[in-house]
Amino acid sequence: MAESVVLDGLDRGLLHALQLDGRIPFARVAEVLGVSETTVARRYKRLRAMAGLRVVGAVNGVLFGRSAWTLRLRCTPDVALPLAKALAKRPDVSWVHVMSGGAEISCHAQLPPGEEILLLEKLPRSGRVLGVSAHSVLSAFSLPSDWSGLRFLGEEQVSRLRPPESSVARVEVDGADQALLELLAGDGRMPYAELAGRTKLGESTVRRRLDILRHNGVVSYQVDIPAAVLGFGTQARLWMTVPPHALTEVGRRLAEHEETSFVAATTGPTNLVAVVACRDSGEFYRYLTERVGALRKITSLETAVLMRTVKQG
Repeated sequence: MAESVVLDGLDRGLLHALQLDGRIPFARVAEVLGVSETTVARRYKRLRAMAGLRVVGAVNGVLFGRSAWTLRLRCTPDVALPLAKALAKRPDVSWVHVMSGGAEISCHAQLPPGEEILLLEKLPRSGRVLGVSAHSVLSAFSLPSDWSGLRFLGEEQVSRLRPPESSVARVEVDGADQALLELLAGDGRMPYAELAGRTKLGESTVRRRLDILRHNGVVSYQVDIPAAVLGFGTQARLWMTVPPHALTEVGRRLAEHEETSFVAATTGPTNLVAVVACRDSGEFYRYLTERVGALRKITSLETAVLMRTVKQG
């Protein structure tokens, strides 16, 4: 099982390198880590096979008029897993979790205007779905791609591996680009030659298009690996209420916590959501009582432990 994989410094260094640049050549990683390229490639294959590691190409839906939503569904335990799996099959839905003893589901979605209504209408209409809430994400203070749980390398090593910063601009995306993005969603490190063969494009064209898409912020490459592999046995989602004048301040302070992998301001009766990862339930309790408890401007807090992850990136 993935949770039983023991990671050493080389594994952690490779994971951090991939967080910095998901398509970084193994030769560059090997140079910084002081090992051979073959060793890095072998470790990557091992982590894929035994630890569930994936590198995925994530599209910035905002550039295409899509909006981000976080959904929460309350249901009877017998329907939670089948419903979560059905949601996970949608390409516009990610981070699908079963929570609270199997009685709740949380997920994220990037949807065109009005599509959120259609998504909710497609959910099963039965007494087993007890409640649905959809919250529009207004501002993200911390994203999973920045999660500190993957950090391991020193500042000098990071500076050698970090790619140039992307700009964010509208780019014309044609059918060939769409085909590339779909392939990268399944394997962000698919070789250029394979991408070229599967899209019937020249390899030089593939390289040029991916460079343009990445430089303009259309696609980014994210590390997808179970938090338990990294030693974080307890994950939870937090819903908080904060007065509007303090929302930005509290959101930024939460984003500075090592425990948080996602923090965002949302619409709804609670206006701040966070996902946290801790070593165990004791550490989670201390995090809530000491670090979150110190943020006095939080007026209400609700928590739910993530029991099962059906889909991540």
